[in-house]
Amino acid sequence: MTEAKGARLADSLNPGVRDVLEERYGHLLPGMADTVIDMAYDRFYARPGLDLKSRYIATIAALTALGGQTAPQLRINIQAGLKVGLTETEIAETIWQMALYGGLPAAINALNTLRAICGDK
Repeated sequence: MTEAKGARLADSLNPGVRDVLEERYGHLLPGMADTVIDMAYDRFYARPGLDLKSRYIATIAALTALGGQTAPQLRINIQAGLKVGLTETEIAETIWQMALYGGLPAAINALNTLRAICGDK
């Protein structure tokens, strides 16, 4: 298992994510879990230049615009965005901005994911 700063960051934002990836895909793709952790968290999220809140706004926006096929990843990244200090309103506004680029259905689906995470109000 990789011990890089990315691995520590991944575990702080998504506890156990490496183990989940290893359990689901390790038998098909040995080393995939470490590659994902190294690539996403060490080479991208842990980079200098943008704070984590900004990185999660960008990630949530991209996943929203890509549409419903990204729902599992959107859920994980909304949860991580909340952990790094994004508010529910900031996430909702980020999602709504993507209605312009990804369409209303994509934005509404993403808002439904946010509601499921934060509780229906």
